[in-house]
Amino acid sequence: MVETPQPEVKANANKFIFEKLDDGHIVKEESPDHEIVLEVSDSPEEEKKNEIVDLEIEPVKSESPILVDTELLAQKIVEQFGEYDPTLDLGSYQMPHIGLLNDYGNIETTINQEELNSNKDKIIETLRNYGIEIDKIKATIGPTVTLYEIVPAAGVRISKIKNLEDDIALNLAALGIRIIAPIPGRGTIGIEVPNQNPEMVPMRNILATEKFQNSTFDLPIALGKTISNETFIADLAKMPHLLMAGATGQGKSVGLNCVLVSLLYKKHPSQIKFVLIDPKKVELNLYNKIERHYLAKLPNSEDAIITDNTKVIHTLNSLCIEMDNRYALLQDAQVRNIKEYNAKFVSRKLNPNDGHKFLPYIVVVVDEFADLIMTAGKEVEMPIARIAQLARAVGIHLIIATQRPSVNIITGVIKANFPARVAFRVSSKIDSRTILDAGGAEQLIGRGDMLLSTGNDLIRIQCAFVDTPEIEKIVEFIGSQRGYSSAHILPEYIDENAEGVEDIDLSERDKMFDDAARVIVQHQQGSASLLQRKLKLGYNRAGRIIDQLEAAGIVGPFEGSKAREVLIKDPASLEEKLKEMSSPKN
Repeated sequence: MVETPQPEVKANANKFIFEKLDDGHIVKEESPDHEIVLEVSDSPEEEKKNEIVDLEIEPVKSESPILVDTELLAQKIVEQFGEYDPTLDLGSYQMPHIGLLNDYGNIETTINQEELNSNKDKIIETLRNYGIEIDKIKATIGPTVTLYEIVPAAGVRISKIKNLEDDIALNLAALGIRIIAPIPGRGTIGIEVPNQNPEMVPMRNILATEKFQNSTFDLPIALGKTISNETFIADLAKMPHLLMAGATGQGKSVGLNCVLVSLLYKKHPSQIKFVLIDPKKVELNLYNKIERHYLAKLPNSEDAIITDNTKVIHTLNSLCIEMDNRYALLQDAQVRNIKEYNAKFVSRKLNPNDGHKFLPYIVVVVDEFADLIMTAGKEVEMPIARIAQLARAVGIHLIIATQRPSVNIITGVIKANFPARVAFRVSSKIDSRTILDAGGAEQLIGRGDMLLSTGNDLIRIQCAFVDTPEIEKIVEFIGSQRGYSSAHILPEYIDENAEGVEDIDLSERDKMFDDAARVIVQHQQGSASLLQRKLKLGYNRAGRIIDQLEAAGIVGPFEGSKAREVLIKDPASLEEKLKEMSSPKN
């Protein structure tokens, strides 16, 4: 539908010029004869319109939310005692200070203009020799590597430049040229060239930065400096597990120490616990002194640093039990992860009498994973895979280091659950692809030069350097302070091969045996953690009752991480069985 044009009124000083309508078309009259002068005056209706009308504002009605009894109780307790503070158990604890780390001075990256110009000319010359023209070139200087970004002329194929990696390395006479074609999100091609005089990145300088000091991450780890000289801080809680691999002597152990030192500088002993597994027996031995502050271990275990393969298997299975117990607490609290759970506990909305407690993060560090796989195989791989798949929400995080990044060590199950991977220098492209699913780690220059894959892209980082005497000073400072009475105790894991069910005397069965049997049959789930929750038992006692139930023929044998099969399917059959067992002959 076509709208009929309306006459337009134009103001001209105190006059209005009308444009006449002629058969539906506007015809502008220029002649003064058609100019009509109107006096502008307010009519009574206009005056009424211009009167100021008072606005009456209705007061805002706010309805206070209805609080249920538990929330009211929590609110009253918080008003009376304040929020729960887990750090009060060690209220006098002092965090380690920056002065414990060696001061190498303020190491700033120096620009060697001569080296830059020489490399630029050689890159351009090499590419021209193969008929590749460049529109623009730019250099970003890092502590050990300089990134040359080039914009090739129109029509140049990227693959052609990528194939010249070895030729450019030959012309520059440099070790470890790496070409990134193209740089994601930049529209350029990157050529990374090692500096003639690489610079060290001291741990002290990284931890002293504002970025680390003011970090709001749950588990901040300072890894080092990127190629553009920025401090790189990552959140282990978001990773949520980290795989570190690289050849001998390329910086893996220093990288592990950087992660541990970062967390020691940021988290109170009540907030984090470490499970340290060290088959080599010497790498992580330094941390023995902080056992009563930061370490977790099995009950009745003498050493907190786990070196024996049998104890490693028991510890990993114990962590699976801890994980299941934590999930039960989260389910009871109706929250989805450890952060929400602890926030609810701190605001006193969860009752400690119901088994609730503040849950510290648990970081499991496994050095030389290949040795464990070779000696224990599936017994280690299964609990590691279970923890990697499920433990993120309950605050258990894995850091695994290995020298041998072969496919029989880093299996598909493990890789799938370790999106964050660090590769130090490796010997071949195949090893690089095993770790990162991409080449590049074979072109690194060693001594802490590493690639971090977070699933999307690769970040080249020069790992921070922390020396053994510095770690000794830090652990001495922490260990000399008042700690807890013992290390954090993990749930006891009972090895099914350690004790046969035939050794169990059913005449001395537990007082809770009948109740436990009824719970197991009712839920058709033969697990110690179920008895813990329903009957409020400790893990040791629940484990003994499960063994007695097996001896009595109520539950089946141990099946690894799965719950045992319940052999009696209905309560009536169970009551008959219990009556039979209670008869005098038994």
